[in-house]
Formats: sequence, C-alpha cells, structure tokens
Amino acid sequence: MAVTLTDVAARAGVSPATVSRVLNGNYPVADATRRRVEKAVRDLDYVVNAHARALLHATSGLVGVILNDIADPFFGAIARGIQATAAEMRRLVVLCSSSADSSSEFAYIEVLRRQRAEVVILVGAAPEDAAYRREMAGHVRGLRAQGARLVLCGRPAPNPHTAAASVSFDDLGGARALASHVVSLGHSAVAYVAGPEGRTTGTQRRLVFAKALSECGVSLDPALVVAGDFSRQSGVDAVRRLLASGASFTAVCCANDLMALGAMAALREAGLRVPEDVSVTGVDDVPSAQDVTPGLTTVRLPLEEAGRRSLALAFSGHDFGSPVVLPTELVVRSSVVAPSAASARRKLA
Repeated sequence: MAVTLTDVAARAGVSPATVSRVLNGNYPVADATRRRVEKAVRDLDYVVNAHARALLHATSGLVGVILNDIADPFFGAIARGIQATAAEMRRLVVLCSSSADSSSEFAYIEVLRRQRAEVVILVGAAPEDAAYRREMAGHVRGLRAQGARLVLCGRPAPNPHTAAASVSFDDLGGARALASHVVSLGHSAVAYVAGPEGRTTGTQRRLVFAKALSECGVSLDPALVVAGDFSRQSGVDAVRRLLASGASFTAVCCANDLMALGAMAALREAGLRVPEDVSVTGVDDVPSAQDVTPGLTTVRLPLEEAGRRSLALAFSGHDFGSPVVLPTELVVRSSVVAPSAASARRKLA
C-alpha cells in the first residue's frame, strides 16, 4: 500500500498540513519540526505524486561543500581546488563550516537538500561513534533519493554500503617516509602530538605513524603521545604538557602543521632550540610551513588536487568505483637534524 501524507504526519507527530508546508517549502516551519518531517519522509520513502517525484529528483546545479573549519589552511586549500573546478564547470559553490559539530553538519546537509544541491562534498574528519554513522547513513540515503551526488574528501564512509565517491590521501606512505627520515637521523625517543580523539583523521594519522615507526624499529611510547585538536594553540599546550611531565624526547612529530608550529613556539618558550635541542615535524605542508624559521619538515598532501578531484569525480558518472587515493610526499626542510650531544644528555637525564 502506498504511503500517504497522513502516514508521514503520524510518523512525525504533526498535522498533515504541517507536512504539506514542509514539502512545499512555502510556509515557515520550526527547524525541529521540519527535521522530524524530513526524517519521516526519508524513513517511509514517501513521494506525493508524479509531479512531486519529478521535483524530488530535480537539482539546482548547486555544489555544497561542508568543511570542519574554514579558517584552517588545510580546508582552505581543498576549497580552492573545488572552487577552481566549479568555475570551469560554471557551477555555484556554497561553503559551509560546521566547526566539527555533528548537529551543524546534519543541519547544513538538510539546507543543501532543500536547495536541491546537485553535489554535496563532505571534507575532513568525522566522529567515530555508531550513532553518528547511523544518522549520517540516513542523510546519505536522502541525498541519493533526491538525485544529489555525494563525495567524501579525507574521510571514510559511514558504512561499507554508502553510496558515495571518495578521495583520500596515502597517509601510510607519507608516515613511512617521515618516520624513516626521523629514525635514520638517530631519533628513538619520539613524542607525538596527535589529532583529536574520537575523530577519523586524528585516529588514522596516529595509527599509521605508530605503524611506520614500528617498521623502523622504534615503538611509539604511549607516555609520549598527547592529543591536540589540530589548532596551533593545541600544539603549544601539548608540548607544555610533555615538558611539564619530565618526559625525555629528542623529536616531536605532530599530526598536522598547525600543531607543529605551536610545538615549535612552546619549545622556544621553554628555552629549547629547534632543531638543535628538539626536532619537529608536521603533516599537510600548509604555506606557513616553509615561511617559519627553521623551515618545517613535513608530509605534503596534494590538498588543492583533492578538491579538484572531488568535484570532477562527482560528475564523472563513476561515483561508486574504487576510492581515489592521492600520493603524499616528504618535504625535508630544516626542522629535523640528528640529536645533538646536549639533547642526548637531556634524553638520558
């Protein structure tokens, strides 16, 4: 039996008139009420009639991009790549910054659905909890049912059956090159400033770095691992905590460049020289990595290329194919040298 408007109203706990207003979009409805109705529509796979079905699959040509933090140069570079490709395709891009908040991310997805976005690109880390994955899977089904194409850039799918294209980076390859460089210079007491716990990028980078170090014969000591949040200030705070703990280390490897820049500032604040006393590395190769003194040794991610490939993939017609994995590259600058006699004595103190 076909699902009726009344069925949707009962499921959402509202009147049929309210359901009609949400579907038509021609009357103001409270956000919480609208979300309930939209969820009921998705859950019941409700379509009003042939005209509504046609509207359901119509798109506006809009490209919606949801980023964790628009101020972070990592996301800015990816956004540049998307914007450049969109301009060539004569598509309008709307950038949304969720501040890594799940509810904001979901709200933006619903806004983009109401605007009949042709493509939605989710950029950056996602929460790792099961509740988030379940809710995101529902939003993905809604996007697909509406005819929108979904691309995940720098994040895994919420489940193995997610209908989405994927662009990611060879994190393990980059970690292996970085770990080999650091260990080959004689560092064995390596501290690590990780990304935020419970989010995919932070977990992925920590795991691959630990694996890469292990392959070089060095174990990542849990006592030398401090979590940050990918901001410069969290790099400062992490190194302050490491120093206050009395831990011994000759190198600090950070999960991104912003935290590495903060780590360098905290070491200078403590009267330590980089790299003579402590070496420092990052990941991403944001523009400021080459402008600081000393220049930051890091793993370069092709961020703008990831943005370009994400949008190109959305229009390729092959969005259910194998994930696109972009190569990474070790960039050696001046922030890593062999441990000095002074740093070796500090390590043994």
